[in-house]
Amino acid sequence: MERKPLCGIDEAGRGPLAGSLVIAGVVLTEELDGLMDSKKLTEKKREALFPLVLERSQHHIVTFSAQQIDEMGISKCLQAGLKAIQKALPECHYLFDGNSTFGVDNIETMVKADDKVAEVSAASILAKVTRDREMVEMAKRYPVYGFEKHKGYGTKAHIEALVTHGRCPVHRKTFRVKGLDEPTLF
Repeated sequence: MERKPLCGIDEAGRGPLAGSLVIAGVVLTEELDGLMDSKKLTEKKREALFPLVLERSQHHIVTFSAQQIDEMGISKCLQAGLKAIQKALPECHYLFDGNSTFGVDNIETMVKADDKVAEVSAASILAKVTRDREMVEMAKRYPVYGFEKHKGYGTKAHIEALVTHGRCPVHRKTFRVKGLDEPTLF
């Protein structure tokens, strides 16, 4: 029986208050040195690996905007993204970083796969670099939020900017922000 190629899948942007959710699937066609969990790599190293992953793989990247996340919910976006990757990269063995398949059949999960399996590490790099580049672009459009620094995550500076300026179009309206969405006693 012929072994199916391994398609590593990872996402970036599940938890931030702003920006897209990006899910990437990667089937490596050549070996690639230096792959590891994108969060453990410097931005410079991720940027250097990004074109090499594109060059040495079959890949598919799915993006869900903040508006789509608000409309569908994060779990439904993840489910739709996993199905889109299966459709774009068929006849593979699918390995998704984490512990949930979000109800999608024929997907295996592994916690910390992005640090253990080259294909998942490569997917991690594609997803993170795609998302980070988008947030740097959004920082030019909405400079008061500092997206280029925190990439939309709920840092102290980002929450302070949200409280001062309110949400912009790339903020997720369904994600609660302490100090903005809860009434205070004082």
